[in-house]
Amino acid sequence: MQLQLKTWQFVEDYLKSKTGIIIPIGSTEQHGPTGLIGTDALTAEMIGRGVGEKVGALVAPTISVGMAQHHLAFPGSMTLRPSTLIALIKDQVMSLARHGFTRFYFINGHGGNVATVTASFSEIYADRSMERLSNQPPIKCVLRNWWESAGIRGLSRELYGNAEGSHATPSEVALTWYGYPETQQQKPMEPRIAATGSFADAEDYRRNFPDGRIGSDPNLATPEHGKRIYETAVTDVARDYEAWVAR
Repeated sequence: MQLQLKTWQFVEDYLKSKTGIIIPIGSTEQHGPTGLIGTDALTAEMIGRGVGEKVGALVAPTISVGMAQHHLAFPGSMTLRPSTLIALIKDQVMSLARHGFTRFYFINGHGGNVATVTASFSEIYADRSMERLSNQPPIKCVLRNWWESAGIRGLSRELYGNAEGSHATPSEVALTWYGYPETQQQKPMEPRIAATGSFADAEDYRRNFPDGRIGSDPNLATPEHGKRIYETAVTDVARDYEAWVAR
């Protein structure tokens, strides 16, 4: 149910009975020695499309570059400034709202997006409130991190325990290997489970985490794990989407 693969007449007919749309959002950034630079966008897109097919919802084009300034010391990483990402989200939501969409369900693949995307929702609501558009239906936005569902948390504990970590995790690496099996690779990593800690800017991040991982052992990932993660995430997120749009 990709928006890009439909005609305007299809969308017009869709809006006669449904006003919800799924918007995958991720990032383009390093994911350690074996993770794909597009991991966060690819995982959000895979799950978003799976949910769209499961519930019959349209899925908008993926927002593939997010707020990832702290990864810029690693080649290939890209970022938007928070103000740029806020403007981009506002423009996309308001473009779709003009046609009659009222429920915007963002499936997120990157923790660094959370604060900025949430701020963009506040800007959207502020604009609507200050313009007193009382003759228009209310719009609502929500952000869901696919890895935070109960099913995924339990599966990550089962498969990886304390080696899941928080960046370049085996869960997200496994999911990309399931979707893109030709990219699978493993490399020696020392220490096996990466260090944890905090960081500030991009240079500080690379000093503290020189291979890009945080608390993880992505060599535990397998495509078979990725299939289980994908199916669990689609089931959990689809259930949440249907409950949210029905409110």
